[in-house]
Amino acid sequence: MKDRDIHKAVQILRRTVRQWEDPAVTQVSQKKDPYLVLTSCILSLRTQDNTTHEASERLFSLARQPEEMIRLSPEEIQKAIYPVGFYRNKAKTILEISRTLLDKYDGRVPDELDEILKLKGVGRKTANLVVTLGYDKPGICVDIHVHRVNNRWGYVSTKTPEETEFALRKKLPKRYWIEINDMLVSFGQRICRPLSPKCSVCPLSMYCDRVGVTKSR
Repeated sequence: MKDRDIHKAVQILRRTVRQWEDPAVTQVSQKKDPYLVLTSCILSLRTQDNTTHEASERLFSLARQPEEMIRLSPEEIQKAIYPVGFYRNKAKTILEISRTLLDKYDGRVPDELDEILKLKGVGRKTANLVVTLGYDKPGICVDIHVHRVNNRWGYVSTKTPEETEFALRKKLPKRYWIEINDMLVSFGQRICRPLSPKCSVCPLSMYCDRVGVTKSR
């Protein structure tokens, strides 16, 4: 994909993803609460979207703020979030983050990337999601879908999601930063799949270099 084609690609993506449900964390972000976004992000790691959404709703029916969360036992949180992946560890992480927010940040999730990264168990993907979806501030969240699709397009050439984030920060127009994750997660789950992508029905096929694609449908 040539640099100038990204504008057309984003327009097509916007139209295409309207037919699909938003990712689970994006649905949570509509509540406009960074703490809920952060907690849902933690639940989403290594977990399918529908499981994340249901677990988030169960947990948030019990606690929606750090001071409420620390009143719950690890077992109560585990029961609420099961069967998300690594639910026992995630329950401990959520409790520890909640205590840290109360002890060091007056119960408020920081709105700066570097500060969010200081929280236990929080990586760049989660931190960027909190910044973008929780605070509507510029950031680029790169998960495996965003990494795969951009490399498959030939828009970047990187080996890890973190490398992709920094490559996109250099070349992706800033007005697309916040929305690129949502669009490419939905697109990567349904069209540009990891194995045998659906190239025959892809609305972006004319812009895609198909890097690394050996088998498609």
